[in-house]
Amino acid sequence: MRHMIFGESHGPAIGVVVEGVPAGLALDLEAVQRELDRRRPGQGPTTTARKESDLVEVLSGVFQGKTTGAPLAMVIRNTDQKSGDYENLRFTPRPSHGDYAGFIKSGGYLDWRGGGHFSGRLTAPLVAAGAVAKQVLAGQGVRVGAHISSIYGILDASWETEEELLAVAAKPFPVLDDGKGEEMRQAILQAKSERDSVGGAVECAVFGLPAGLGSPDFGCNVEGIFAQYLFAVPAVKGVDFGAGAAFSLMRGSEANDPFAVKDGKVVTATNHAGGINGGITNGMPVVFEATFRPTASIALPQQSVDLRTGEETEIEIHGRHAPCIVPRAVPAIEAAAALAACQVLGI
Repeated sequence: MRHMIFGESHGPAIGVVVEGVPAGLALDLEAVQRELDRRRPGQGPTTTARKESDLVEVLSGVFQGKTTGAPLAMVIRNTDQKSGDYENLRFTPRPSHGDYAGFIKSGGYLDWRGGGHFSGRLTAPLVAAGAVAKQVLAGQGVRVGAHISSIYGILDASWETEEELLAVAAKPFPVLDDGKGEEMRQAILQAKSERDSVGGAVECAVFGLPAGLGSPDFGCNVEGIFAQYLFAVPAVKGVDFGAGAAFSLMRGSEANDPFAVKDGKVVTATNHAGGINGGITNGMPVVFEATFRPTASIALPQQSVDLRTGEETEIEIHGRHAPCIVPRAVPAIEAAAALAACQVLGI
């Protein structure tokens, strides 16, 4: 399957076209909508105040409730834009956004309203595509779950079982430990009160991928495939598999995953490698953590440059921005992981 996301944050609509969806899939649109509702903005003081219903419409690729094998096109209408908030930033790029890089790449013709095609709003069609991928994966016995692993240094509990992690999807604040979740919420609100933002990380696991998929080679390496999808999620600045950066603190005797036999199947006693050895799945859950930078749109004065004059200037960003994007990013990371898993499986 391949997907192409289209639209801009303040355009009439955003959407996605997914090619290669197997024909005959009884597409559960209610399940697709539930995934979008998890990501939907305007659900509390820790997120953006922009109100969007994010109702998904299928334009093609489904007939009488089942996929046809033709390109599956889905669209989500934009209904709550306030483009005037960005008029004064048209020629003064916001620090750490795609504004300047996009301005240069497009020769100045980019849609600058609300970040245009660079906006985190474009994760909505990604989530829709990922929801379809999850339904395809379910037929292969593959499941995807994620949780907020940290926000501003506050760590969530570790998951022990597949069921425990998958249950997080039903929570309004997707953590395992609700007490830690409340601490995270307070850290977000504190940053918001100071016109600032905070970052964090999302841990995700893909269960059910059989051993032997992938290759050590460029283009087929499982870690490389997942990383390509994950880094396409706005604000992701780091991806670690298994123990990740903690490997630098270990000895080999601590880092290695001993082999064992469980219920007649070869497994590893630990999963520090995150389910991947030599770029190939080893049958254990593929586990990774995606690190998100703090929301770049903050209300504090910041230094920029007027692209018309070449002179330095100070800007203030107005509009409706989340003081932390991590909670709403959880379904986006699951979606990227599901799409990556489809590629690994050759779907």
